[in-house]
Amino acid sequence: MAGRLAGKTAVVVGAGQTPGETIGNGRATAILFAREGAVVLCVDRRLDSAAGTVAMIEAEGGKASAYEADITDEAACQALAAEAKARLGRIDILHNNVGVGGRDNSLTQLESEVFDRIMTTNLKAMWLTIKHFLPLMREQGGGGAIVNISSMAAVASSNLIAYGMSKAGVNKLTHATAAGNTQYMIRCNCIMPGLMDTPMAVGGRATAQSRPTEEIRAARDAQVPLGRKMGTGWDVAYAALFLASDEARFITGAILPVDGGMAAGVG
Repeated sequence: MAGRLAGKTAVVVGAGQTPGETIGNGRATAILFAREGAVVLCVDRRLDSAAGTVAMIEAEGGKASAYEADITDEAACQALAAEAKARLGRIDILHNNVGVGGRDNSLTQLESEVFDRIMTTNLKAMWLTIKHFLPLMREQGGGGAIVNISSMAAVASSNLIAYGMSKAGVNKLTHATAAGNTQYMIRCNCIMPGLMDTPMAVGGRATAQSRPTEEIRAARDAQVPLGRKMGTGWDVAYAALFLASDEARFITGAILPVDGGMAAGVG
């Protein structure tokens, strides 16, 4: 089926990615949204990375533009919403993909500045983005879709305390947004990726741990129940496409695992 987002506009926050040999969730989602007919505003804190995604979209004949924003800053989120309205006319889809980890640790070893950085980037920034886009989406009428990216870390046992707490907060933010906007026909759903073969998840770990990329990849593959192989950014993107499309018009407040069966082991 083609044209599943025909005539729609989409803002993909976190549409750039860490350099690497595979594709990230945000870039894959922006490209797929454009392939399915949406006009896409690609947002990232690094303009060159967002522009790289735009170039890929335009090479396929899609329509997109790039915008630089640090969404941990509320004024930047407010400016982003205004710019999205100016460029796109209306906002049908808001896709929130920003997230960081790094230097996370156990309860007693975690440093407060690391906790603050992860919680601010992964949770507070997503709330700020939604906060400033919701009034525009409500005022324009006709409904809309918000898709948030969480993580299996929100529900699984892990020593990555700050990351897991931030993603559990994203799940709660999704529920609150969904429940508070049904009268506007604005849906809000969430994807919980499991172990994914993305540049940040694999290449980033290899660099941080000074280990070969293939060693990291093999170890992560072995943990996945479904086929002993990680998912890719495209798996997240196709789930996001469904939730953003009219096919999911009766779905809101859902937390969808995209994880190769890992959630089934949690219960």
